[in-house]
Amino acid sequence: MRPFRILFVCLGNICRSPMAEGAFRKRIAEIDRLDDYIVASAGTGRWHVGDPPDRRAVAACLARGIDIGELRARQVGPADFGRFDVLVAMDRSNAGTLLRMAPEGAAHKIRLMMEFAPLSGEVDVPDPYQGGTEGFDTALDMIEAASDGLIAACHATLDDMKGERPPAAGDEALATLIAALDPAGARHGG
Repeated sequence: MRPFRILFVCLGNICRSPMAEGAFRKRIAEIDRLDDYIVASAGTGRWHVGDPPDRRAVAACLARGIDIGELRARQVGPADFGRFDVLVAMDRSNAGTLLRMAPEGAAHKIRLMMEFAPLSGEVDVPDPYQGGTEGFDTALDMIEAASDGLIAACHATLDDMKGERPPAAGDEALATLIAALDPAGARHGG
């Protein structure tokens, strides 16, 4: 079975989405499931392309044993809807941008990060860029909680599919996997 492909998306790809990429990788490494995933991050904006993560994001992650220092920002593009099984937006604004750029039939791949931490009562992971270091810690707390929920949703479906042929874009197995990632049972509109 091929790995499940997840793209985390924020505005500039220097704060929340690289923190999500790093936190998710750490979590799946801790449970020895790295081979089950391909994980990346991108931003809806292009002004930070090629830049490393914000130093405050790097520091918040390093304090938790997560190294994101080697990541470099890139901009999400229409081809990412074919490359990834799910695009996880950090907030409704970025989800809306993704919905506007999604090719026909791909909008169902867009999810909000906090959908996977429903008990938090939060919808968006706030952008810490304009604030101090505490905003990065808060964002990372939310990302880690949602990562655990995302992993649980993915594993439940991946474990059910073990031994089957790899799903191809648009086939029923992939549709089942995507549907399992929708904990609210409804599609969000951005």
